[in-house]
Amino acid sequence: MSVKTIRGNLLFWKIAAVFSILLFTLGVVYMWIASNLSRSYYTTAHQELYGNIASHLADFTHPLKNGRPDTTVTHDIIHSMMVANPSVEVYLLDTAGRITDYVVPDKSVRRHQVNINTVKQWLTVRNGERPLGDNPKQPGEPSIFSAAPVYENGKLTGYVYAVLASETQRNILNTLNSDLSFRLGKFIFLSALLIALVVGVITFFLITDSICQIAMVVRRFKEGDYDARIEGHAKGNLGVLTSTFNEMADVIVDNFDKINATDKFRQELIANISHDLRTPLSITQGYIETLMIKNDNLTDQEKSRYLSVVLESTKKLSILVEQLFQYAKLEANQVAPEKEQFLLNDLVSDILMAYQLKAKESNIGLHLDAAANLPPVFADIALTERVLQNLIDNAFKFSPPGGKITIQLKQTAAGIQVQVADTGIGIAPEDQAYIFERYKQLHKDEAPKKGMGIGLAIVKKILELHQSSIHVTSSPGKGAAFWFVLPAFSKTGA
Repeated sequence: MSVKTIRGNLLFWKIAAVFSILLFTLGVVYMWIASNLSRSYYTTAHQELYGNIASHLADFTHPLKNGRPDTTVTHDIIHSMMVANPSVEVYLLDTAGRITDYVVPDKSVRRHQVNINTVKQWLTVRNGERPLGDNPKQPGEPSIFSAAPVYENGKLTGYVYAVLASETQRNILNTLNSDLSFRLGKFIFLSALLIALVVGVITFFLITDSICQIAMVVRRFKEGDYDARIEGHAKGNLGVLTSTFNEMADVIVDNFDKINATDKFRQELIANISHDLRTPLSITQGYIETLMIKNDNLTDQEKSRYLSVVLESTKKLSILVEQLFQYAKLEANQVAPEKEQFLLNDLVSDILMAYQLKAKESNIGLHLDAAANLPPVFADIALTERVLQNLIDNAFKFSPPGGKITIQLKQTAAGIQVQVADTGIGIAPEDQAYIFERYKQLHKDEAPKKGMGIGLAIVKKILELHQSSIHVTSSPGKGAAFWFVLPAFSKTGA
């Protein structure tokens, strides 16, 4: 037997046990309620039917003479009445509630005093529920009774006290009640069993039908239908199952999309790396082979020129590999910025000085437009330098000879805004949303063989580490301006 089958059986037996206990409890509670209601109904009816017995005995038998019981007539009359109605037991009381005489089927009277206050309370009640009184033969078990005062010459001399539920009656009722409870319990059990069967069959059908529908959707999803979702069952445990599966399916599909996108990115990356690395490698290999083959036939000037080309190609290879390594670390969240305060003016001035030779060779002007007395910023100086270098390299890549690159620094409410603008070919509005994507390279025909297109992606990643973002303003033929904001330094940090 499999673990799944055992668990299913355990669940079934747990449900069956709980259901059986519930049915049994409901049956016991129902019988208890029915028994108590029946007893209460009988008590009330008996009280209403025979509540005037004591009054009739007091008026017609005159049970007391000179304050003492007159047994010559009353015993015969009361005995005859008790034979006709064996549920009645009659007692004569004095004014304090002491029993002075009684007529009962046997002599098992165990108490010779009743609570006279209860008798007086009973006599004052006209409408409503009358109190229960003492039972001389069953002390501690209150009973329904009837009472009436006895007067002689206008003076109260005692009471007639009639217990309306005698011991004989109780024994008979207990026997009948046991038989009634058995029949009632049997009827309730059979009825509950039938109802439970009908309800159980319907319930299990609805549950299993819903589970079968859910299983079909899960099977469809397993077989590749990733649009399959469970409809309905929005409430209860099935609702939790439905929402959980649908959320899980959405996560799985989203992961599939990410995996497919990653795979596509991997393929594009391999293609881009192969393309961009092939050119400098081919140049390097070609010139080295030429040097090796024609070494004796080449002049020193030609050898020097060939070696310069090889050196330039290796520099390009080094830059490409370094960019790949830098972006891989950023993508893997392995770079943590080490923030400190520094002046952007000084950093930008040093960077522009390093680019002066390249600008002179490319006939491109470099300009710094910085406001005076700018406060220091709070950022990672090395990562900020990389951002500026990538933006300037990008500007050089697309600026024609005679163009101009301007770095502008100004203070804003959010911090220090840095802008790198060029007078190059510009970027179409529909392309501006994609230029910061990984390995996205626009204008390959205008700027061939100048990189793999990850410089701006590195810029974006570094600025995200500084809780900032890169923006671009451009139009075709009118250059492009990239700008971002770094927080100004304060005593509390960034």
